[in-house]
Amino acid sequence: MQSIENKTSSRIYGNQRGWAFSKIDFLDLGSDADIRKALSELAAKGTIRRVLRGIYDYPRISKLLTTEIGPDLDQLARALARKSAWRIQPSENTALNFLGLSTQVPAQTVYLSDGPSKTYEIGKQELVFKKRTLKESVFKHKESELVVQALKALGQERVDAEILQKLAGTWTPSIWKKILRDTKTAPAWVSDLIRNISMRSDS
Repeated sequence: MQSIENKTSSRIYGNQRGWAFSKIDFLDLGSDADIRKALSELAAKGTIRRVLRGIYDYPRISKLLTTEIGPDLDQLARALARKSAWRIQPSENTALNFLGLSTQVPAQTVYLSDGPSKTYEIGKQELVFKKRTLKESVFKHKESELVVQALKALGQERVDAEILQKLAGTWTPSIWKKILRDTKTAPAWVSDLIRNISMRSDS
């Protein structure tokens, strides 16, 4: 029979490097105390890294330098949201940066949230949650949230063929089909652009 630590590490490995998590992501495997102990032991071994109080990640490794690199801020945001049962979505500017549609290096990575407004210091960057009433439904897939917010940030008139083609290459055709199904409630012009991108990704 697998130990709690082995079950926990198997789930971590299965989500691959960069994944961020808290004890809540493992409570189906054992008691609160057992999961805390397993995470503590994995952190002591250097398998995982404690990033914030109660939040860990499975560190990404630089292929060039063969050293750990900073945490994935999107993964951290989503781990915090799961831990506290918040609904979140990236701000428009954050979505632009994640998708490589902005050349600016942001000092803050901002999410809109139905939880409290909070700011976390992550190295030299800030992970910011701004309390908002989320008028639009939060989409099922994070890719959907990113592309909808990015297109809204650009505006319909600024989205040209070059941007559409760049977005088409961001994910596989199967993911774009998933995004297309997920974003039927987005504004009509956004849905039309996503349909266009999905078709380009297939060609």
